[in-house]
Parts: sequence; C-alpha cells; structure tokens
Amino acid sequence: MLPMKSRYALKALVFLARHQADGPVPVAGIANAEAIPTKFLEAILLELRNAGILTSRRGPTGGYQLRVEPKTVFLGDVIRNLSGPMAPLPCLSKSAYHRCAECVDEATCAVRLLMADVHAATLRIVDGTTLAELVARVDAAATGGAEGQSQRCRPAEGPANNDFDFID
Repeated sequence: MLPMKSRYALKALVFLARHQADGPVPVAGIANAEAIPTKFLEAILLELRNAGILTSRRGPTGGYQLRVEPKTVFLGDVIRNLSGPMAPLPCLSKSAYHRCAECVDEATCAVRLLMADVHAATLRIVDGTTLAELVARVDAAATGGAEGQSQRCRPAEGPANNDFDFID
C-alpha cells in the first residue's frame, strides 16, 4: 500500500505541474484544492524542496513551484524519497534487505516468488513514469480521454511468465 505521505506528494506535484505558469502557489491553495491537511502538506513540500524537486518563496506572493521540468521527475524517486523502500517484503528490498523471520528457504518461498513479480511490475511502472506523463493521464481522465483510464497488468502467458501486458 502506498503511504499517505507519498499519495499527498503525488497529488501536490500534479497540482503544481498543472499550475506552473501561475508562479509560486501557496500551501493553503494546494491543500484546499487537493483536500490535504495543511500542516502535513507543509512537511511534505519541505521534503520535496530539500530533495531539489521544488523551490519556495516567502512572503505574500510566495509559495511552492517546481524547480525542475515535470518530464525529469520519475514517480519512483519521489515515493522512495518520501517513504523509503517500496519492496512489499523486506527480503525483496535492495536498500533495506533482511530475511523474513518465518522464511525457511528464500529460493522456494511461495510468498516471495509471488511478491517478487508484483514488486517488479510496480517498479517498472513507477520508475518508468514521469510527472509529466501522470499529468497527461490526469488531464485525459478529466476530459474523458482513454489515456486516463486505469491500466491493469497481468501476465501475458500465465503466472510463470515475467513479461507483463497492459490491458484495459
């Protein structure tokens, strides 16, 4: 499950990307538009600023805006920056690996084998999707375009195949 911190960050980044031409946007404006608690959003935006994704300006015309182009912001990087490793099991994490206490043999663990496929598919999506692409999907969804429809992923030829097709 995606932590609330990352969910709010993605919503705020999409909002800021869609309002780039407006200059800095006050925290309250983002919080109201996206139904995010203001104090929580302030902390999230500060982390995104410290990560170099946002810039901020103080004062009556202040607020936050993107520091970089949306096409250079990969969603996996945002999620990791705010919420840490994305592995669904500790034995699948590259940066925070540790063996599951109940596991007898990682090589034959049914849960690990299944979740490794889920994790790989998730990483392909979040590491391969930019903020610009997400904004385009949101805009398409807002206008009823097919690009905004949810895409589910399933194995192309049964559960043993690691190639995934995107289907509607």
